[in-house]
Parts: sequence; structure tokens; C-alpha cells
Amino acid sequence: MRFFLLLCALPLLAQIDQPTDITGWLNAKAQALLAERRAKIAAIKTPVQARERQAWVRAKLLELLTGLPDYTGPLNSRTTGTIDHGNYRIEKVTFDSLPRFPVTANLYLPKTTGRHPAVLFSMGHWNEGKPVAQLIAGNLALQGFVVLVYDPIGQGERLQGYDPITRAARAGGSVEQHFMAGAEAILAGDNFARYMVWDSKRAIDYLQSRAEVDPEKIGATGCSGGGTQTTFISALDPRIKVAAPACYMQSFEVLFPGDIGDSEQSWPGFIASGLDQKDFIEAFAPKPWLIASTEGDFFRPAGAEAVFAEAKTLYKLLDAESQVSWVVGPGPHGTPPEVRKALYGWFGRWLKATPTPPAEVAVKILPDHELWATKTGQVSTDLGARDVVEIIKERWDARPKTRQKPAPIVTPTAPPRLRAMKETVEEGLKVRYQLIESEPGLWISTRLIEPENPSNKAVLLLEPAPLAMTIARLGHRVLTLRPRGIGPVMPEWIRNGGDFYPNTRAWFIDPTRPMAAMRAYDLRRGLDYLATLPGITDLRAAASGVPGFWLLQASADDPRLKRIWLDRTPATYCAVIGTQVHRDLHDVTIPGLCNTYDWATHQDPRLLRTDPNDWQRQIQGGLHGYTYRHFEQGDTALIKQFLE
Repeated sequence: MRFFLLLCALPLLAQIDQPTDITGWLNAKAQALLAERRAKIAAIKTPVQARERQAWVRAKLLELLTGLPDYTGPLNSRTTGTIDHGNYRIEKVTFDSLPRFPVTANLYLPKTTGRHPAVLFSMGHWNEGKPVAQLIAGNLALQGFVVLVYDPIGQGERLQGYDPITRAARAGGSVEQHFMAGAEAILAGDNFARYMVWDSKRAIDYLQSRAEVDPEKIGATGCSGGGTQTTFISALDPRIKVAAPACYMQSFEVLFPGDIGDSEQSWPGFIASGLDQKDFIEAFAPKPWLIASTEGDFFRPAGAEAVFAEAKTLYKLLDAESQVSWVVGPGPHGTPPEVRKALYGWFGRWLKATPTPPAEVAVKILPDHELWATKTGQVSTDLGARDVVEIIKERWDARPKTRQKPAPIVTPTAPPRLRAMKETVEEGLKVRYQLIESEPGLWISTRLIEPENPSNKAVLLLEPAPLAMTIARLGHRVLTLRPRGIGPVMPEWIRNGGDFYPNTRAWFIDPTRPMAAMRAYDLRRGLDYLATLPGITDLRAAASGVPGFWLLQASADDPRLKRIWLDRTPATYCAVIGTQVHRDLHDVTIPGLCNTYDWATHQDPRLLRTDPNDWQRQIQGGLHGYTYRHFEQGDTALIKQFLE
């Protein structure tokens, strides 16, 4: 009978023997906010209400972007070469987005005379940049459109942190370069997307400066990251008359648990402000908008369908139901022939009044270097261009700063609830594996290691905790804790950016409580638990690497802690703004914090700081107030110093 009862209990144990899935936990909060938004949209019954919503959305988008640059300087446009393709030609051009921040582009021009409708073609996250657009841009040119294809920041001829020796960006590919700028911008209270949007606005300025372009007939398209830029610029710049973003548009009702995008696609406070991607298209209404999707995309058709369904209702309210459409092609992320045909037809219909687009034809596809607008293939070496992080730092430097610590962490007076998982003996020490409920519905993994005759000291360590057994064998209780959202290693191609996804999801739903702050809260709850153990009068805590900043926040106003050890934690915090390459910064990025406080300058007599790192995980030597290990020195002396 006891054996039978044990078997019956196993499924229950399996259910509780897991920390909370952070994605699901955050998604529940996101969906609650999105449900509130849907209720507001459902209350829109008149065109006047729709227009009021549009005005509010545009203002909110600009607020979240932290505004757009007010630069009104010249474009300084240059044509550096021309390629003849028979019925159309390609001009290699450059123009200035901001001072010493040039954009490289290809301008596709029909051979026919007069003014032509134009298409702004934004590129996705292909490292090659503008050469990827040749098939679609060439066919649009043959159909009578002027097409401007430009390199985004971090792609093509605009690599950031370019190393002329390796002829590559120091950070890696395009998304990694965006991550470098994105995290720094958020720390500075900025938004990396504002510079991407500004490039698009200046590209429209350039198109309108050309005599071949009808300035009242400009459309926009692009796939993936290009679909992102098309979506943003179409909602924010009234000069775009027709939009056709591909392989991007989604409702966060579907997208939030999935691949939510990189830095320019992830605005702090976006969902918290009452927005969804649906709002971009609705801000554009009633002008023509085509959503293009593919069946196998990670930007799933179900999310695009949700956008389309709501947009149809609003377009109908504005008596323009025929001016919004949706096409779904076969295959994975991209623009298959079915989608390309729809794009040609959409621009032909609304910018040229052409009822049926001509069939797509093969065009000559050139290798990347033949489309360069610079001699060297990079604006940094040929035109002395600045990196975007320099511009972000320049703006941050100009902002007034206040020295104000973040609000203290307040936890409930009652100790956290526990869920026992298992109890074992390891290396002669009793080990209890248990879950702690950090906040309602949020359970985190812990491990309590207890010597036979414990002292009055208890030590909190973050997992992985290689010193846990060593400290416990000295007679002290040790609690190791894994804060929320610490999961699988990020993919190799975004290895430098840090744990991007949980941090981004947290910013979306509450920028005042980012993941770094929530993890600090988890550490505080671990201390709350340790304080309840019998005989404990001395609490201590240690962390290694960037999690040291979580411990700083958790311990800053907690008098129970007698000693705090930060090992290999970066010696700088806000000084990272303006650097080309860093590692793990997303894990400690708090929106706008560097306008008020710098954790690296935090002074506390309880602190033991050892082997400070830089943001490349390399030891930063010769700093005052730090203790350094010598060659092959172990941790014994430092543990003694920490515990004494």
C-alpha cells in the first residue's frame, strides 16, 4: 500500500519540482495589458474616436522613441558611381543622416522620362545590406518606380566597431551590433530605434530631393528588419503614402512568448503604454497598407491575422476597407514569389493606378562589392563616420544628471513560502533542494547546505556556486539561489548581448521593474528566508560577474548583511555607454538609470571587491580599492577575508 501511495505522489512531485517558467509568467502579465488595450479599441465607434486614437498613438510612439533628432543640416548627398542595367540604372549614393553619420545606398532609376513614384526599401538583418534587394528593386524599377535601397546601421558599408585588419565588426553580425547599441541606449534613457527611424526619414528627404521622384507618391517596403523599419516610418512620417511591410507584423498576443526581435524592435514600455503592433497600421489608416507573411515564419501568420482582423474593423470605420490587405506565401521567413507578386501589385495599384502588375523577370544580380558607394566598402574608413554608440553617448553626455539611488527594495514581512523538492547528503553535508516563492506565483530554485553544527553565519550565493561546499565545510549554512529567468545559454550568434529575451520581455511590460531589479528582489527574498533559520545573526552574500550588480541592488539598504563579496564584477557601469563591444550588458540594463545613478560608484564599507572585470570579462588591473589574486592563487585567503 505504501508503494502504491508513493507511485501516486510522483506526478504531484513532478508538477512542483520546477521553478516558474519566466516566459509564461511574463506573458500572463503582457496578455492582461493587451486585453485592456483590446477593450479600449472595442470602444472606438466613430471616425472621430479613431482619429483621436491615431493622434495619441503617434505621440506615444515618439515618446517611447525619446523623440527624434532635431537635426536640419544638409544631406550632403553624393553619387559615386553608376551601373547601367539596360532599362534601368543603379546609382551608388551616400547622404548624411546626422553629422559624420553617412548612409550608403543604391538608387534604382527607370530609363523613362518624367517624375516617377518611389519606394523606400528598408533592409532586413542580412549582414550584406543593400545587395540583397536587387531582385525586387530591379523589378520595381522596370515597372516604373524609383527605388532607394539603403544600408541599415551595422550592415553593408555601415558596420559598427569596424576592424580594418579583420575587415569585420568587432561585435559580430548585424543583430549583435544592434544589441551593443541597444543596451547602451536603454541605460542612457535613449532608444536605438530612433536612429534607425531617423535614417529612414533622411532617406525620404533624399528621395524628395531627386528630380526623378514624384514627392507625393512615395511607398515603403522591406522584409524582416526591413519590415520593421517600414512599419515604424510609415506610422511616423506622413510622406509615406503606401506601405507593404513583409515578414514582420505581429500582435504581441501571439508574438510575446516567441522570437520577439532585436534591439530596435524592443521598445521599453511598449506594451505597458497600451500599445500593440496593431497600432502602427491603425495610425497609418486609411492609407493603403499590405501585410505580407509566410506560412513557416517565426513571425507567425496567426499573429499577422490578429493584426489584419483588427485593422479591417478600423479601416471599415474610416470607409477604406479595401485599402488594407494581407497576403500569405509559402515557405519560411522571407519573400517568396507569391509575396513579391503581391508587393508589385500593391504599389502598382496605389501609386500608378496599374490594375495588373507585369510578371517578375530575372535581373542581373551583382556581387556585393560592385554595389559599394564607398571606395573601401566601409563608411568608417572611407568617410570617417562615427559609430552610433558615439552619438548615443554624445546625447547622454549632454543630459543633466542627478545622483539618486533606485528606490529601496521592499519585501513582505512574512518569510517566503517553500516547496520541498528533495533532501540528500552530498560530500558529508545535508543538502535541501527547495523552491522559494519570491512573489505570488513566481517560484525560484534554491539549495540549502547545512553542516552538522552550524555557526551563526549564513551565506547567500548565486548559482552556479562553486564555493558553496567549501564555505559550508567551514561550518556555515549556505543558500545557493538561481534568480528568475536564468535559463538556457543564448544562441551563439547573439552570445555577446547577454540574456536578451527575458530582459526585453520585462521592459515591454514594465520598464520601471526590469529583469535586473526583479532578480535583485529574488536575492532579497533569499536573504529573508535565511534570516528565519534558527541561530542566524550574521548574513553574508557573494556574487561573481555581472550578477554582482543584482547583489548590490539587493543589499544596498539591507542592514542585515555584514559582508558583501563581488568577484569579477565589472568595475564600470555607466562608463560602458559609448563602447563598441561589451558582454552581458542586457543582464544589468535598467532603463534610464545612468541619468540618475551609477552602481559602479556605489560606496559601502561592507564590500569586498576582487579581480574587477571590464565589459569583455577581462580583469581590469591597477584599480584602487580592489583586491587582486596573483598567479595561480586560489580562493582560500579571500574566503577567510569574506567570512572574518
